[in-house]
Amino acid sequence: MTFKLNAFEIKVNGPAPIFKIQTHEGLEFDLSSRKGKWTVLYFFPKAETPGCTKQACSFRDSIKKIRALDADVFGVSTNNVAEQAAFHKNHQLNFILLADDKIEVTKMYEAKMLLINYSKRWTYIIDPQLIIREIKKDVDPIADAQQVIDSITKLKAEKL
Repeated sequence: MTFKLNAFEIKVNGPAPIFKIQTHEGLEFDLSSRKGKWTVLYFFPKAETPGCTKQACSFRDSIKKIRALDADVFGVSTNNVAEQAAFHKNHQLNFILLADDKIEVTKMYEAKMLLINYSKRWTYIIDPQLIIREIKKDVDPIADAQQVIDSITKLKAEKL
């Protein structure tokens, strides 16, 4: 007998699992509210670590280009709200961080590391119909933002 961890099978061209979670500001974020817009969910292991800081700052520095594509970025880690808020403030981030300290969303997106309660460095590109269009695994923290821009540009061109 086999069991599925999730109600959804996480795959490209499959539905993005819908969730509600707190932002770094303590507000509720509901993925279903993103219908009609491109969404980038990037999972990162731990706030204030070198690779995660580089990745967050890369998205910060690229956010205008990403938003010009009618997309927005949401960083997800297993840090709590206070840790996410401090990380956001310390690096003057200009996008929302999501606090998954209960590790529910990380597990839902199959991004939890084995044995420890950190997420893998994975990035999901979700289209306006809330369909996963790309899953990037073990991404380069510095190159991720530009690769997201390139991927969304390509995906939008394919729909024409």
